[in-house]
Amino acid sequence: ISRSVRPHEFETMRKFMIDIINTLDVGANATRVGVVQYSSQVQNVFSLKSFSKKQDMVKAINQIIPLAQGTMTGLAIQYAMTVAFSRGEGARPGIPDVAVIVTDGRPQDRVAEVAAAARNRGVEIFAVGVARADMTSLRAMASPPLETHVFLVESFDLIHKFGMQLQGTICVVDLCAEGKHECEHICASSPGSYTCSCRVGYTLKQDKRTCKMINYCSFGNHSCQHECVSVLNGYFCRCHEGYTLQDNGKTCLQDDLCNTVEHGCQHRCVSTPGSYFCVCPEDQQLQEDGKSCGTCRSANIDLVLLIDGSKSVRPQNFELVKKFVNQVVDSLDVSAHGTRVGLVQYSSRVRTEFPLSRYQAAEDIKNAVMKVEYMEKGTMTGLALKHMVENSFTEAEGARAASRNIPRVGLVFTDGRSQDSIAEWAKKAKDAGVTMYAVGVGKAVEDELREIASEPVDKHFFYSTDFTAINQIAENLKLNVCAEESQGEVEVKDPCACDSQVDFQQATMTALEQLGQKHILCLSTPGEKRHPVYSI
Repeated sequence: ISRSVRPHEFETMRKFMIDIINTLDVGANATRVGVVQYSSQVQNVFSLKSFSKKQDMVKAINQIIPLAQGTMTGLAIQYAMTVAFSRGEGARPGIPDVAVIVTDGRPQDRVAEVAAAARNRGVEIFAVGVARADMTSLRAMASPPLETHVFLVESFDLIHKFGMQLQGTICVVDLCAEGKHECEHICASSPGSYTCSCRVGYTLKQDKRTCKMINYCSFGNHSCQHECVSVLNGYFCRCHEGYTLQDNGKTCLQDDLCNTVEHGCQHRCVSTPGSYFCVCPEDQQLQEDGKSCGTCRSANIDLVLLIDGSKSVRPQNFELVKKFVNQVVDSLDVSAHGTRVGLVQYSSRVRTEFPLSRYQAAEDIKNAVMKVEYMEKGTMTGLALKHMVENSFTEAEGARAASRNIPRVGLVFTDGRSQDSIAEWAKKAKDAGVTMYAVGVGKAVEDELREIASEPVDKHFFYSTDFTAINQIAENLKLNVCAEESQGEVEVKDPCACDSQVDFQQATMTALEQLGQKHILCLSTPGEKRHPVYSI
């Protein structure tokens, strides 16, 4: 703004700039505007990056104070080319740089060379002269074609009306058509700028340039029973593994895998969601392979024996206890995948002689049993039960995982009253799923044995008056290895009981009768009655 521009003429020029801005689509991602005032020097009023709202630009224009000096138009063009249209001031790559130079006089410096350099740099120059402006200088500054880039207004009174005409000329550039945009899908031109949009099925991202597929599942109205999968222009429902999508496209029905796969079940296959399992007849148990069935005798158990090593047992009887243990082992199918056996001795303290994981053969177990040393001292049966529950049936000591449903069996052997309470840990053992057997000899207390034993107590509790009879208990003790048959199978008779004596007497009489029929001697003298003599 040189000194030749009068104050009221400057106000008209101010309104001209505001009119131009009001016709533009202004924004950080649309048209950016900067204003430079020049006379004998150059003043940057605001840069391209300064404002993104029209009201802020208008406010800054209204605050301009005219410099009122010379007319150094070449200097102004040089500033615009090197500073105003730089990246640091807010110019963007790929976006046209447009300069509108408004002057009312002849430049006091050379403009032709610097204007040509600016045009070569890609700056499109519009030259607007008012009143006393020199047409030759205007033509030297402007970009070709000159007919659309050079304007001469007769007076300042008409300059603001000229704004609409100039705006239409400036915005004739179609940025979308020239490919000077960053739209991923669709570009729509607007005055001096452009806007982006997306194809059907996509939505514009926050950068207002790139697009993303619409997630139709996120609307919450898909009604899919299991999974919703968003695709272009819609969605579809999908079922979890083991289920099939129904004709309505929404709900899922569980597959019967037993009818669709080679399950290999020996007896019967039962389908579950996405899987299946095999079951066996009531009198058989599922084997290790999870498919075949076997009898109760060939099934597997985890067996822990608790043997009393208190001083009341005495060394010679302790040897009988060890033989009792080995008789029990002889009746089992011992192997790594079959029955596992662990042994715990207790007196005033508890000692694991060997855990369930130690031995995988019956002979190894029997050899280890015979090497067990007698502890002596007290009778802490409750402490032994606690040790069994907390340690012996853990996976760390060789018990198989509870999920495998391998029956867990505990057998307690004692010869006397416990010196601590057994109630709590006897209950916890049974609550933990351990089938408990109680074997007592001599001074063992029947009530304690019954408290230890599982239901039905009469099938899990045994007693003998002295140690010499415990081999009979071991012979008759058939541990129930089938969980579903754990009741009613074992029946051991006390050899001293009345029923046993009657049975023995009947068996003896039967044997005598059979022998008598085979070996009969008739001893007689003449005239005497003959009597049969039984030879046994």
